[in-house]
Amino acid sequence: MTVFNLILILIFLMNEIAAIITVFKEKRDIAATWAWLLVLTLLPIVGFIIYLFAGKKISREKIFDLRTQERMGIDQLVALQKEQWNEKELMPENILSNESRQATHLFLEIDEAILTKDNSVRVFTDGKQKFRALINDILQAKDHVHVEYYAIFSDEIGTQLNEALVKVARKGVKVRVIYDSLGSRGQSHGFFKELEKLGGEAEPFFGHRHSPIHSPRFNYRAHRKIVVIDGKIGYIGGFNVGDQYLGKSKRFGYWRDTHIRIDGNAVVALQSRFFMDWNATIKGDKKRVQVKYSDVYFPIRNCNGNTSIQIVSSGPDNEVEAIKLGYLKLISRANKYVYIQTPYLIPDDSVYEAISVAALSGVKVCIMIPSKPDHPFVYRATQYFARSLIDKGVEIYQYENGFLHAKTFVVDGQISSVGSANVDFRSFKLNFETNAFCYDKNLANELRDAFEKDIEHCTRLTEEYFAKQSLWLRFKQYFSRLLSPIL
Repeated sequence: MTVFNLILILIFLMNEIAAIITVFKEKRDIAATWAWLLVLTLLPIVGFIIYLFAGKKISREKIFDLRTQERMGIDQLVALQKEQWNEKELMPENILSNESRQATHLFLEIDEAILTKDNSVRVFTDGKQKFRALINDILQAKDHVHVEYYAIFSDEIGTQLNEALVKVARKGVKVRVIYDSLGSRGQSHGFFKELEKLGGEAEPFFGHRHSPIHSPRFNYRAHRKIVVIDGKIGYIGGFNVGDQYLGKSKRFGYWRDTHIRIDGNAVVALQSRFFMDWNATIKGDKKRVQVKYSDVYFPIRNCNGNTSIQIVSSGPDNEVEAIKLGYLKLISRANKYVYIQTPYLIPDDSVYEAISVAALSGVKVCIMIPSKPDHPFVYRATQYFARSLIDKGVEIYQYENGFLHAKTFVVDGQISSVGSANVDFRSFKLNFETNAFCYDKNLANELRDAFEKDIEHCTRLTEEYFAKQSLWLRFKQYFSRLLSPIL
């Protein structure tokens, strides 16, 4: 054995020992543990650099800070609603199905998500329409505007949104903005300079206002898309702020997403979610909002809508994966059909099995995914799981008219979900996500109709489709699947 070979063996052994120590010293699920071990083994040195930025977990201090933010304005409602549910007053059986009643109780227990009734909901599937309505609502604001997006860019639509915020701030409206430092990568905090001069505030999530270097914890992102206006109007869904979300990107083409506008008491829950994120994001205590209840921030109104809504959140600050459990509940209780739209189909074992069991039990399960990647490994892993689920009887549709970014569930024309959470490990375990779970037959049917209209622009994937793919492409799909717990 030559000296060179001996050195290589020693380097490999040292790398392997370091990899084992590094991965196993932090508590995580076994699938993610083995995925990281694979990365550190196959990519000596480089793998450790990737792990430094993407693998290390949030500090205990930060987790504590996130968990201890109070659910302002609605604490007292949670206990009351649990009592009402037990007495069948919260959701009478003659109003919605037993499955819907069970879902409301689940979210009350695992996320303290209050049920709000009589909301009016408007669905947006086109970015231009959504931002036109959003900016118009912002310009009508009287007291405050709260904005939280994963990505905000200073392009045409980003500038229009910022100008609207500046305009209302100049009138005395209080404006607060949270943007994710990684999602808005390349965006200077100076974009909000004029807004801050007028008393508005903008803060990066897990980042630094005046530094291009992001937090080394970039694996944990604020993926939520929330806007609250005067505590009365709320927006939630999948659109970020940027021209590509209006279909102006040559790479992606038309951007198919779903967002909803809520007029009603569900906005109280969105407001509480925003304040929790705001107080956990800002540095120090001076700017934290110390408000328990206020008619300004949490107005309880008599609304004329027909939609009951629970706002459900999840993230690495909570051991319970609330949105994932919600998805599991919807899938497991389906009798007729489940329609799912997601740009990333990388389910963990529990969700994969739930989808499979539903399809094998005769439930019509249809899943729509994009036809083009925005993240190569993620896209190949999505293809792997798409092919695997076809074997279980799931109908997989590939959207061809641009890029599909919507995150929606529709079950049996009864319950629907719209929000920021994808069907993947990242949304279940790593990102901070928020979804609106809605109990309204008309809304469910509207989202079902939108899904079926999208099918007109889709290719249905089959075994024959995948059989024509090259061995190299199949290898990339199988390899990406091994990394799925950390994608």
